Amino acid sequence: MEDAGGRAADSAANGTSNRILLVIGYGSLLSGYGLLAERRGGGSRLIARDAFAVRLRNARRGFAKPSSHGHYLAMDLEPLRRNEPIVAHAGRDDTDGIGVDGIGAVGLVFDREWAELIARREEYDPAKFLELIALADAAGAGLGEFLLAIAQRTAFDLLAYRIELCRLLGYTSPGYIFHPVPLADGRVAVAAIGSGYEGSGDPAVPSKRHELGMDRLLSMREAMEVQSFELDRAGQAGYFAECVLGGMHGLAVDDLMAGLDLETDWGRELALSFAAAVPGELERFMRASSLDSARYGAQFTGVAHKCLAVLSGSAKNRGPE
Repeated sequence: MEDAGGRAADSAANGTSNRILLVIGYGSLLSGYGLLAERRGGGSRLIARDAFAVRLRNARRGFAKPSSHGHYLAMDLEPLRRNEPIVAHAGRDDTDGIGVDGIGAVGLVFDREWAELIARREEYDPAKFLELIALADAAGAGLGEFLLAIAQRTAFDLLAYRIELCRLLGYTSPGYIFHPVPLADGRVAVAAIGSGYEGSGDPAVPSKRHELGMDRLLSMREAMEVQSFELDRAGQAGYFAECVLGGMHGLAVDDLMAGLDLETDWGRELALSFAAAVPGELERFMRASSLDSARYGAQFTGVAHKCLAVLSGSAKNRGPE
């Protein structure tokens, strides 16, 4: 892989350092329903200029970060092997997850004008995010490349990275913090990863995960049974739908579906939330990612992962009460 300095020089020479921002979505950004924030009235909706399927390697995700949009747990991401980067591999996944490692995610290309809204959605100070992009500009680097250099200097230690980023900006967030995700093709994206149970990078700013004792990533079953705060079960179910709807576009979400027991007292909420969001998802996703039919077909299989069948079948069998 070409070193970050070489990519930064190329970016500066082309004059295209940060006209666009490449973001990895692994939670609510996996679906049009989530991107457009329809469940929350659309106030935090995002519109990308392009999107493509990716697989994240050396990564696991789960529910851990208390949401700023309600009383439920949002998705968080962490490496399987500490001190190694999470790496993204772009390309359609035509195998339905069989024999393919990694978790399904989406690469989203945003015009720079969306930076403030991206930051606000992720509980990151918009002015500080713009300052961070300006620092990358001054260094002649794309934002992801700029952050990757920091991660490399700190040996991909998450807390050390956050400390260094806080020192650079004089700021850190208790919610999400932007981290680099290198792609196998040489590009470097950014992903919003939870501030961290072990620390936000500033002892004076306790992370939300630490405040609620979220010392590990939870499955959906565990999230629905959490006792550390008053959980909005309907909100948790609705957020889950935002995430797993990505499976309708061929993104691998089998890791999120693992261990679901729809015969539990909260199973109906999950199935009905999913079923209510399914109609119009293709149109929403294409609108949120500015894709036409040809481009969508080139970037995504559009074939729902088999793991979603249990949700669809459960909703049909239960029906309205």
